[in-house]
Amino acid sequence: MSKRDYYDVLGISKDASQDEIKKAYRKRAMKFHPDRNSDDPKAEEKFKEASEAYEVLRDEEKRRRYDQFGHQGMNGGFGGGGFENVGFEDIFSRFGEIFGSDFGEMFGGGGRSRGRRSPGQPGSDMKLRMELSLEEIAEGVEKKLKVKKQVTCDQCNGTGAETEDDFQTCGTCNGMGEVRQVHKTMLGQMVNVQPCPECQGDGRIITKKCSKCNGEGRYKDEETVKVRVPSGVSKGNYITLRGKGNAGRRGGEAGSLIVLIEEKEHEEFEREGNDIFYDLVLSVPDAILGTEVEVPTLKGKAKVKIEEGTQPGKLLRMKGKGINGLNNSGTGDQFIRVNVYMPKDLSGEERKHIEALRGNENFAATNKDDSGKGFFSKIKDVFG
Repeated sequence: MSKRDYYDVLGISKDASQDEIKKAYRKRAMKFHPDRNSDDPKAEEKFKEASEAYEVLRDEEKRRRYDQFGHQGMNGGFGGGGFENVGFEDIFSRFGEIFGSDFGEMFGGGGRSRGRRSPGQPGSDMKLRMELSLEEIAEGVEKKLKVKKQVTCDQCNGTGAETEDDFQTCGTCNGMGEVRQVHKTMLGQMVNVQPCPECQGDGRIITKKCSKCNGEGRYKDEETVKVRVPSGVSKGNYITLRGKGNAGRRGGEAGSLIVLIEEKEHEEFEREGNDIFYDLVLSVPDAILGTEVEVPTLKGKAKVKIEEGTQPGKLLRMKGKGINGLNNSGTGDQFIRVNVYMPKDLSGEERKHIEALRGNENFAATNKDDSGKGFFSKIKDVFG
């Protein structure tokens, strides 16, 4: 069974704002919450469906990828990770920003406690452009990139303290890293959960800061990152390397490094999808009499036979000499566009020989070749 469109799931338009997305999700989550629909076995699936739609549309990067590629763009791997199949405990742990509460408490169920916050503050994502040649794109490549970013302090292991003993429990949140305010509503108790303003969510206060990072748990440095690029990528594609962005503050989770693909302009080839095109220039005698020429390919040189009477504009196909498609989608071909060089300055003797051929019936111009086919028919034969 195919998945429903995420916008249809939440009942919103494709240009909906983040505020409209949040409101639509809140409405459906409250409507299909399992605690309120114990007699409806389909409510749980609708609840999960709404949560999945919100997880994607609330994130600008995931939303852009979904708008471009649909559900296929959410399958993870290349182009960034997709929606993760999460359980109820994972879903409830993300509701603070929507309902400002522990959802179990909101409906009187209790038992779903978020527990202590993760230490530190998450690092930011980074974007980096990487140029690739057609040769690299054709087969895929592994690149090493030098990235200037925030890295975890190697002296304090990211804690920000000089030693492990240089901490004390935060008195404001009692080590929980968060503070809560309880409000009564018509639906029950609503708990507003926010990071502790005193310790910024750490749950601990540093009594003696690390001398290298001055309590940040990170510092600016350069790091070499390996990127495995699959074959067949194009300009505009990107690869998300989770945990390779800026290190988090005081042990917080590192952000992602987003590598944007750029294509270098090739000196000899033009690319169209997984196919490549090469312009070959023949002399008049070679076009008339036929010959064998050497042409470049993405894997080196190759010899091509030129038949007698080859016409200017003819396309020759070298099957399988193009680009290996993304996600094993097939290999393209190399096409050779034949051009014939016409000399401008002729000697008297050369002109005499050409004049002798002018009236020859075999040299009369025609729009068809020996097969009787016109230009568009020949193109159809090449691609057919």
